Amino acid sequence: MDDSIIAAVRAHAAREAPRECCGVVTVERGRRRYRPCRNIAGEDREFEIHAEDWAAAEDAGEIVAVCHSHPFLSPEPSDADRAMCETTGLPWLIVNHPLGHFVELQPSGWQAPLVGRPFHHGVLDCYTLVRDFYARELGIDLPDFRRPDRWWEQGGDLYRDNFVRAGFYPVEMSALARGDMIVMRVGSKVPNHAGVYLGDQVILHHVMDRLSSRDVYGGFWLLNTTHCMRHKGMPV
Repeated sequence: MDDSIIAAVRAHAAREAPRECCGVVTVERGRRRYRPCRNIAGEDREFEIHAEDWAAAEDAGEIVAVCHSHPFLSPEPSDADRAMCETTGLPWLIVNHPLGHFVELQPSGWQAPLVGRPFHHGVLDCYTLVRDFYARELGIDLPDFRRPDRWWEQGGDLYRDNFVRAGFYPVEMSALARGDMIVMRVGSKVPNHAGVYLGDQVILHHVMDRLSSRDVYGGFWLLNTTHCMRHKGMPV
């Protein structure tokens, strides 16, 4: 990364601290340029680039890198950083503030483990885990959905609104099979948590502020189940 780009990100990080800064590097008229962007992330997420700023950068040139800061923390990438680097397919520059140390991250095919990943809403959360399990274990690609922080407290009902679009249909709890999606309600009026049934009364899921885990499907999780769903791509 050019020294001028690193310097621009450092300056942006200083202006935004203690929040994370974010931006993109574009190639415009044959030159690299750092474009600061607005961070619209909620309290549970480190940064999210405003869609209008991303679109403006695309209109101005070609986006060739994503940049953000780690205020008062090491610039070493988190699992969420690695996951999103793979999703964007672009190099990432992470700059520490205030020391200015930096790390450049390249897409490398990295995958978050199914068990033991940290929680980052919208990046590594319960639905991300369901998507990753379906892709790796079942060869089924589920659509992703933009989900603001605590969408279930803002009138959202994302699971029930998107079951059909994502290819799911309901099954009886007594007919649960490996790979079925179990949808639950956790401190919410609408279903807001999902996991995958692994068989033998075990589920794989990712609870907010915890690592993803395999847990016994009983007690709280069983009592708060709202839907048992099967994907049309699974064998009957």
